[in-house]
Amino acid sequence: MKASSSRYLVPLLLLAATLVVVVNAAFAFRAVNELLTSENWVEHTWKVINETETIMGSAKDAETGNRGYLVTGDEAYLQPYNQAVHDLPVELATFRSLTSDNPRQQQRINQMEAVLDQRLALLKEGNDLRAAGSSDAVHSFIVNGTGKLQMDHLRSLADDMEGEERRLLAERTVDAQSDGTRARYAVIIASGLDFMLIVFMFRYLSKERGLRIAGEITARNLAASRAELVERNDEIVALNTTLEQRVQLRTAELEATNRELEAFSYSVSHDLRAPLRTIDGFSLALEEDYAKAVDDTGRDYIRRVRNGVQRMGGLIDALLQLSRISRAEITRETFDISALATSVAAGLRDENPGRDITFNIQPGLLARADQKLTQVALENLLGNAVKFSSKKPASIIDFGWDPEKKAWFVRDNGAGFDMFYADKLFNAFNRLHGDKDFKGSGIGLATVSRVVRRHHGTISADSVIDHGATFRFTLG
Repeated sequence: MKASSSRYLVPLLLLAATLVVVVNAAFAFRAVNELLTSENWVEHTWKVINETETIMGSAKDAETGNRGYLVTGDEAYLQPYNQAVHDLPVELATFRSLTSDNPRQQQRINQMEAVLDQRLALLKEGNDLRAAGSSDAVHSFIVNGTGKLQMDHLRSLADDMEGEERRLLAERTVDAQSDGTRARYAVIIASGLDFMLIVFMFRYLSKERGLRIAGEITARNLAASRAELVERNDEIVALNTTLEQRVQLRTAELEATNRELEAFSYSVSHDLRAPLRTIDGFSLALEEDYAKAVDDTGRDYIRRVRNGVQRMGGLIDALLQLSRISRAEITRETFDISALATSVAAGLRDENPGRDITFNIQPGLLARADQKLTQVALENLLGNAVKFSSKKPASIIDFGWDPEKKAWFVRDNGAGFDMFYADKLFNAFNRLHGDKDFKGSGIGLATVSRVVRRHHGTISADSVIDHGATFRFTLG
């Protein structure tokens, strides 16, 4: 997922960078274009003002040349006049073209053109009179004052035209300054964004370079590790081969040892029966036939011998059962474990007449296991529950299936035990209660544990002293 994101990140960053550059360029171009437009208008305004002054200068040159010729009669003075007559139409046309967007200036230039036409016609009339030699007419022409009124009118029009342009110049100068400020800001912002983009791309490329270098180092390390693994592969294969051989050999040795131990236990237990029967028989003969020949102390000794022999017989029977369980073949079948528990409970109730014992057995439960071995386990678990609840006025024993723990359980309300010693429960001959309180061989729970292990299951216990115990077990 991370590699896929990284694959799409670079094109997206390039697209974003392109968009930023394009937007910045467009923004800056627009700002600069507006600045250039404003500056062009300022320059245009100055051209109009200069053109106004040029027109007035040409008009003054025509007036000056005319007066010089009228006074002196020297045609050399007509040169400024003739030049002005030639230039004024061009200058008026230029002014009209420059102010084509301004109706008021167009109106003024039309008025100025009309006044100039009148003034030039009047000046030509004076020149004609001077050329004809009429001194009195020329004098009268000069002093009549018409020329002054026309020139004053021209100056007034020129002042209005120049005033209009200077007003526009002020506005356009302010606009140009504003556009210049915006252009500077645009360039600064665009430069800042470009700089940030460059810094970001530099950092990204630096990070990518670092990742690439790290990847190359990792690749080299992996290549070295792969080469080392290839070199060690043969060693591992050889070790595995020898390990399997050692495991097989060790397993065979352990199986042989277990068989020898089981055979030894069975033989010892079986061979002990004969001398025990002899001791039991002769002690019984002493007790029955020679009871009067000994005192009370002797009779107590004989009774203790017999009790010890009987207890020893019980231990031997338990050991033989444990040995048979270890050697028995497992035959799994599906059976009604509720019915089996009910049968075991009935036998226990018959063995303890006069006791108030309640068995709560969940009905209809099925199990797939070895039925004979399961019966042995239930006999020991339910038997323990009956034994360790014997000091209660009423014994309550439950059997069923715990769906949460996924295990069978046997629960009682008996004496319980200290959980500190729970790890010793399932070892042979380990008892958590004294023989004076509860009789037993210490083999029962070890037998149950052996049955469960033969089924590849688990067994555990939970208890509180004087509040009963719960045993949970599985059967594979």
